[in-house]
Amino acid sequence: MACTELRLAGTEPESIVDGRGFRYTIFVQGCPHHCPDCQNPQTHDFNGGYLVSIDRLLTEIKENPMLRGVTFSGGEPFSQAKGLAELAKRIKNETKLDITVYSGWTYEQLLKNTDPDVHQLLELADYLVDGPYLEALRDLTLHFRGSSNQRIIDLNATRKEGHIVLDNVDED
Repeated sequence: MACTELRLAGTEPESIVDGRGFRYTIFVQGCPHHCPDCQNPQTHDFNGGYLVSIDRLLTEIKENPMLRGVTFSGGEPFSQAKGLAELAKRIKNETKLDITVYSGWTYEQLLKNTDPDVHQLLELADYLVDGPYLEALRDLTLHFRGSSNQRIIDLNATRKEGHIVLDNVDED
């Protein structure tokens, strides 16, 4: 049965800080990590936020011709892997936009997860920013991440060639 709704903390229709280019960023509600000094602590409560239909999100995304991609952030996107995989599948089928997913889990931890929806979301994503935010490793010079332990992984290249991590990603 397909998932038709997501529980969100909010959206940012034209973000420039959550990946390359103009992005429609979706902040999901609910996070098991509770990273100290998290930038989005209001997203931790799994019962907070509001429900929104995947159809509505897709309509809003498709209305903006300036977008380069869509970013799933949070909260923890992989806690709503089924719904986000459904949305990602529709984005891939109906647009040319790339998909970036932020996660407090590492890529290796996600690969070990037995939930098929987690693996489907990984397969549909183009980039993964992985790892928990660590205040002690905060680095304001990094593009698209908050602490130096976090990696930007080009998942398309990883699927083709093995584990490739992009440490320095241009803003364009």
